[in-house]
Amino acid sequence: MASFGAAAKLLTGRVAIVTGASSGLGRAMALAFTQQGASVVCADRSPRPSTTDRLSTHEMIEQQGGHARYIETDVADELSVQALVAEAASQYGRLDIMVNNAGIAPEAKNPKPVWEISPTDFDAVYRVNVRGVFLGCKYGGAQMLKQEKLPGSSKSGSIINMGSILGVLGKSGTASYAATKGAVIAMTRAMAMDFVPHQIHCNSILPGFTRTPMIAAVTDNVEIEQGMAQAHPLGRLGEPDEIANAAVFLASDLSKGITGLNMSVDGGLHSRLSM
Repeated sequence: MASFGAAAKLLTGRVAIVTGASSGLGRAMALAFTQQGASVVCADRSPRPSTTDRLSTHEMIEQQGGHARYIETDVADELSVQALVAEAASQYGRLDIMVNNAGIAPEAKNPKPVWEISPTDFDAVYRVNVRGVFLGCKYGGAQMLKQEKLPGSSKSGSIINMGSILGVLGKSGTASYAATKGAVIAMTRAMAMDFVPHQIHCNSILPGFTRTPMIAAVTDNVEIEQGMAQAHPLGRLGEPDEIANAAVFLASDLSKGITGLNMSVDGGLHSRLSM
């Protein structure tokens, strides 16, 4: 995994929660945070979403000498998110980084035009991708408001939401997913303004097509994978470590002048005139 280097650990002494940490981008961010010195609470509905995973994310971290624990969490359930934040703060004494990454994308495997999407399916995606982010910001931010800033830090906390390039670009067959990611982008800007007087930074990351389990079923088709890769000006799919490095930057003091940013990490896709 690419990293910022071993010269300085950018997140030493910080405590992070990463939702959706059991695989994909969540796992990559949790591992990157611990490599930079943070203690990480891995939140997900299951520690091992795939039966092929020999180790859970928190076990991988512990094997590498890091500090981590797993807490079963339903990000769309208010009491579950409250309990997650309370347990993290109780175990580690504080919360410095809240990553609202958990999300679902049924349209990745089964794209549908809007007239074929049922209201029930739309509500299910909205519940996780929007309500889950709202609850993470609400309760994670509330914990940050209660605690003292770490000595030497420029921030009282960092909230990172997982958006998507599909929240700003149109792609057929993805109306419900795109709607939720557009909501995350708008919430991030507005909530950043709520938190900024308290020196809590709130940003989001907008990945392009990235090699994760969420799109694995699609990219098993070589022609589809090539089409996705060619859509990016860099000419390839994104990799999870690229998102993880962006998250480390936003969580660290390197980004002390940045809040309310929706950061595209998409191989230039956002800047392209057409796909």
